[in-house]
Amino acid sequence: MPTTVRMAALWAGVLLAAAGSTVALLAVRPAGANGEPPRVVVISPGGGARQIAGALAEGGVIRSRWAFLALAALRGDLRLLKPGEYEFTMPATLPEVEAKVAEGRTVVHLVTFPEGFAVREVAARLGAEGLADPDRLEALARDASVARRLGLDVPSLEGYLFPDTYRFNRGMTEEEILRLMVGRFREVFGPAEEERAQALGLDRHAIVTLASIIEKEARVEEERPLISAVFHNRLRRNMPLQADPSILYSFPEKRGRLTRADLRQPDPYNTYMNPGLPPGPIANPGRASMRAALEPAPAGYLYFVARKDGTHAFSRTLAEHERAVRRFQGSRREGGSG
Repeated sequence: MPTTVRMAALWAGVLLAAAGSTVALLAVRPAGANGEPPRVVVISPGGGARQIAGALAEGGVIRSRWAFLALAALRGDLRLLKPGEYEFTMPATLPEVEAKVAEGRTVVHLVTFPEGFAVREVAARLGAEGLADPDRLEALARDASVARRLGLDVPSLEGYLFPDTYRFNRGMTEEEILRLMVGRFREVFGPAEEERAQALGLDRHAIVTLASIIEKEARVEEERPLISAVFHNRLRRNMPLQADPSILYSFPEKRGRLTRADLRQPDPYNTYMNPGLPPGPIANPGRASMRAALEPAPAGYLYFVARKDGTHAFSRTLAEHERAVRRFQGSRREGGSG
């Protein structure tokens, strides 16, 4: 072997030994001290191993970015390092930090969306949690091309972001969040629900739209099928649904009761002026409201009015309904099923 080659090999061996010694030394010297609170490091997506090592060093959870990279190389993890939000108990050892980032054990955020939340409310909650840009998420949710990418031929994802408790990781994109929530909807509204909708002469979009109105009208669980019956009966008779929540969907900032002027305001979601269902859902309904939309009670009611305790009085005729309105609201409202 030529002398120059032997010298190069010798120096390479020395450097590897030195690197191994440095890694070993730093591996047994944890970063931080006992009694320190946990440290959170957010690693942005799109960076490589060096950027990840730099973020960890700046976060104070490793002593040397080069030692981190050397250990990741020795373990064969350089291509496995993942972005995201990580929490490290202090003091933190180099092997523990490297293993957590290589395995992608990121912080999980549990976020609950109640039944009846609209897209804007979903976006606002995610924004408040710092998990998404609320304006971007809402814009994507209202983009028909995004809905198509998620397998839904609908103009908006309103109604299809299933209310539930979700596990989110910081760093997820807004579209990834929407995909997760739409996926949950698909688990709840499957082939059996599609078949039942067809038996009612409706498609999935109509059922979800109807369920969203039921969700906003119902305050008592057992009344959902009765409210559903009112709307199904009206649809069969081509009567306006006259559902207040559908009008309020167009005026989310409105406070107080609707006025007669509101009921005469031209709008696609005005179910007083327009017969049939509105163009789409007005909220994201839960499982119970979707079941009620698919399984209305066998009742001949055409009207209902709210009592002060949140329940409703149901009527079959307009005369009965007007008596109920005078009794429970003190004044006559025009028409009104709800």
